[in-house]
Amino acid sequence: MPLFDHLGITVDDLPRSIAQFDPVMQALGCTRQDADESVSWYKGEEELILFPAREAGSGPHRHGRVGWQHLAFAVESCAEVDRLHEIAVGAGWTAVREPKLYPRFNDRYYASFVEDDNGIRLEFMYNPPREPAAD
Repeated sequence: MPLFDHLGITVDDLPRSIAQFDPVMQALGCTRQDADESVSWYKGEEELILFPAREAGSGPHRHGRVGWQHLAFAVESCAEVDRLHEIAVGAGWTAVREPKLYPRFNDRYYASFVEDDNGIRLEFMYNPPREPAAD
């Protein structure tokens, strides 16, 4: 059973957000499903859903304030982090941090961070397991 079933995110401009999220979610291997007042992407049982804001102009979210921080997607390689970062930037996301190693986490942690017009921040990260010590 997955840890999370679904994640819902409220956005100011649903068509614009779909244009930003869709290339990224498709690149992550997710399937898109449109509904009357939302759109979702799912992979297996996990789902990410975008909803339009009930109150126009109430965004963007400000990073570091109470609420949303970021969503990290674990991927299989540094090259995949680079690829997803380029796809996101090409779809209109702002690069917050370019792909690089983060030794403050550990010497294997490679990641990038992007943010959309709503202040929604995503991380693409590769954190391979530590190699077993040689006996």
